[in-house]
Amino acid sequence: MKIIVLAKQVPDTRNVGANAMKADGTINRAALPTVFNPEDLKALEMALQVKDQIAGSTVTVITMGPPRAEEIIRDARSRGADDGFVLSDARFAGSDTLATSYALAKAIESVGHFDIVFCGRQAIDGDTAQVGPQIAEKLALPQITYAEAMESISDKEIVIRRRLEHGVETVKAALPALVTVTSAAPDCRYPHAHRLLRYAKTPVEMKNADDVNPDFSRLGLAGSPTKVKKVDNVVLAHKDNVRLEPTDDNLNEMMHTLIAEHII
Repeated sequence: MKIIVLAKQVPDTRNVGANAMKADGTINRAALPTVFNPEDLKALEMALQVKDQIAGSTVTVITMGPPRAEEIIRDARSRGADDGFVLSDARFAGSDTLATSYALAKAIESVGHFDIVFCGRQAIDGDTAQVGPQIAEKLALPQITYAEAMESISDKEIVIRRRLEHGVETVKAALPALVTVTSAAPDCRYPHAHRLLRYAKTPVEMKNADDVNPDFSRLGLAGSPTKVKKVDNVVLAHKDNVRLEPTDDNLNEMMHTLIAEHII
């Protein structure tokens, strides 16, 4: 089985400072430390579970970003992925979810045959949860979102347990399909020491826009109808303590206070 995992190297949003935004409203990624997007790590684990169950399966990781995003490919390979590449080109700069999903869909097509695509539900630098479903639409794939566990998989279908706001549901989709994975899914396995050393200096394949044969008018800022106006780092300071008795009146008063002060 040919498995593709979409992963992203994201700015650590716990450390957003005054220089986090550029003048054009895009994120100044060079000014922020980066991490492996947490839900993409969960997606990688689900892909590796498929590989564990079905002999001969391979996991290919695709990430879109600057050349330093090769760290994501090395990390993924140290955890069990077989290969991967970075989609990197200045012409992708400033992409919103529409342009990003188009570029990634073209990258997936460049791989050729595949059976399933896993990706995180959303990235912590955007929290839109749009890219996965948009890719599925562009590739005409059935999609299962908010996956927290894989119940079973065969060469024809996958069965997934989804975590929803008020409970769970179990659904199945014919393959090939795309699955987005939530933070409720199992944590990714740790890197294997031997693989970590093996891939620490291994060259990572780089692809540019020309390699995936896109419509260039749909890339980057030109293909992005969404513009970010401002990013703020909001810190909730803890200044006062209020002790409330567990009564309905006190709870109602607390809720009114939180709403009035725009805390919720």
